[in-house]
Amino acid sequence: MRRFDIWILAVACGVVVANNYYNQPLLVDFAETFQVTQREAGNASIVTQAGYAIGMLLFVPLGDMIDRRLLIGALLLASAGALAATALAPSLPWLIVACFAVGFTSVVPQVTVPFAAHLAPPQERGRAVGTVLGALLCGILLSRTVAGFVGAEWGWRAMYWIAAGVMIVLLLVLSVLLPKDRPSFEGRYGALMASLGRLVREQPVLRQTSSIGALQFGAFSACWTTLAFHLDAMPARYGSDVAGLFGVIGVVAMLITPQVGRLADRGSPHLTVLLSSIAVLVTFLLLAVVGGSLWGMIAGFVLLDVAVQSGHVSNMTRNVGLKADAMSRLNTVYMVSRFIGGAVGSAMGNLAWSLWHWPGVCAVGLLLSALAIAVQLRPRAPSAKPLMP
Repeated sequence: MRRFDIWILAVACGVVVANNYYNQPLLVDFAETFQVTQREAGNASIVTQAGYAIGMLLFVPLGDMIDRRLLIGALLLASAGALAATALAPSLPWLIVACFAVGFTSVVPQVTVPFAAHLAPPQERGRAVGTVLGALLCGILLSRTVAGFVGAEWGWRAMYWIAAGVMIVLLLVLSVLLPKDRPSFEGRYGALMASLGRLVREQPVLRQTSSIGALQFGAFSACWTTLAFHLDAMPARYGSDVAGLFGVIGVVAMLITPQVGRLADRGSPHLTVLLSSIAVLVTFLLLAVVGGSLWGMIAGFVLLDVAVQSGHVSNMTRNVGLKADAMSRLNTVYMVSRFIGGAVGSAMGNLAWSLWHWPGVCAVGLLLSALAIAVQLRPRAPSAKPLMP
């Protein structure tokens, strides 16, 4: 394994995943542009995550079947087109469809994670996954910051034009730098997709990590989807630039994520996931109490980012050790479940905000994080021994 290859994949992961999160600090701007309610504008975030889940289901398993370099290139080109369509949106329905297409095509990060695990020796897979997921988190966090400032200075359409251009540049760079890849699955696409159900049936650890990931990310998404609305409702009427700054405070989680991967290599990722779910629950209790102040929100979001990303890295580390020749499919099941949870959490948070504002959003987070703990307190799924590639 060349460390350079892992970092190339990490950079690609962080840059592309940002596409899915540019809209979150811009939701108030969407509402003002198209003269709609905040709840209607919030659908842009919901459909992006739904599109991401469907795109992962259809495209990511192909990483076990065809050269991942070709798959990544095709997805980058399609993503550039979807971002351009978003920038051109003349109405909210157009924007909603385009945001769905952005999520649907921006699934490159979920191709790169198993690619990195494939390149790494078994004893270093947690570290490789942690490195790539650290970059993914960086992309998520900084996307909100960049989008907030670009939206405040040049308007939200400029952000999507810039993102489309970045995808084209990344396509050209990766076509030269990515290493060759040898597919592990021989057969037709239908058989490949059918094998997903077999993995779910045969891998109890995968079922557990997928359930926990969905619930944790649902709580996380409920909070982030409504952040811009909550800041706008504060007496100071904070705008998209301040909402974007919340991405910067999550750099703490970005620095911790690779360390969690190393701990998962040496210790118990199951325990780390349990502790992360408890931390998410405690964080929502904190946000319910001090979420009325800007500094309280900042403290709460730092803890939320660290807790959710720690659980995510540990879940991924458990998954990649289950079946070495099915890493892309294992990742598909886990990440599709996670983003379905994210879309449901966003919808619940959006509805809770429209009815009860911030206390309602915190109630959603408490409910979902409590369910994540309950899943882990059920009889433990047996851990599978890692298989050599």
